[in-house]
Amino acid sequence: MDVYKEILQKSALGLLAPPIKSLVLLLFIGIVTMLMTMLVLLLKYGLYANIRFGY
Repeated sequence: MDVYKEILQKSALGLLAPPIKSLVLLLFIGIVTMLMTMLVLLLKYGLYANIRFGY
């Protein structure tokens, strides 16, 4: 927990109000979770995707 607090204090988030810090961190966690889910789905179903390149 000390590392977490130190990172927040020394980053640009340290100047923001606590509710805004939480919102920014929640948004970051949401984006990372979505990207990880997309990677898993791509690895699982990527061979069956019908991808065409063209105009």
